[in-house]
Amino acid sequence: MEYIKISIQEIDQEHSAIFIALLSEAGYEGFEETEGGLLAYIDSEKFDKEELDLLSQSQGFKYQKEIIQQQNWNALWESNFEPVIVDDFCTVRAHFHELNVTTPFDIVITPKMSFGTGHHSTTVLMMQQMRTMDFKGKKVIDFGAGTGILSILAEKLGAENVIAIDNDEWATENSLENVARNGCTRISVRTGSLESVSFEVADIILANINRHILLEYMELMYGILVMGGYLLLSGLLVDDREIIAEAANKAGFRLIRKTETTGWIALLFDKKLTN
Repeated sequence: MEYIKISIQEIDQEHSAIFIALLSEAGYEGFEETEGGLLAYIDSEKFDKEELDLLSQSQGFKYQKEIIQQQNWNALWESNFEPVIVDDFCTVRAHFHELNVTTPFDIVITPKMSFGTGHHSTTVLMMQQMRTMDFKGKKVIDFGAGTGILSILAEKLGAENVIAIDNDEWATENSLENVARNGCTRISVRTGSLESVSFEVADIILANINRHILLEYMELMYGILVMGGYLLLSGLLVDDREIIAEAANKAGFRLIRKTETTGWIALLFDKKLTN
């Protein structure tokens, strides 16, 4: 398998956030924000030059394309992977990092290609919001689990059981690896979408995905949550707030907290007692 690396230069942080959102909807899975630029990665089988050209024209950016052979991918990714420290709360690191961890929670992952290594702003926003929530004894669904970071943190915060679900087989394989590496025993990793767990109930749903998926599954997420349960969403630009809040309110959710950083937001809702 080959990967395609797209390099976009001379963009500011706000535009970088917008491009990440647009490219993720086009199937790009790995991103690196560099000084004054952005690197985006996609499986070569999913790469659509015509789609990318249309996007570059509409958004006014130029790009360079590079092919990366699979055997070089892990070395490249690991060479650019730095530990992520979320305030004084949680550290996300690779097994090869020599680091004196001072946070109460420590998550060790295998840094492979994924939208979910802890580096993206939306993952950090989710973790910051999770710090304020009560997970003890709770049933949790991590919708679009990626590398499984949020699932692992949920168990470490005391969740009774966690369902980590993603429609990408590579992501679920990586989640299984990371779950085992962190000694987690209450996480069930599944390949599929939310329909496959719609017969179950949850106290908390974590969903760090893109806006379109969140809108598509809003009513189903409402149906899965217990009354008074919590829905934590990210993968959202600041401009997405109104449309997401409107859809959530229509489904029966109530917005109780919003956090924001570098053009991205995380929204915490609860399931109201009456719809």
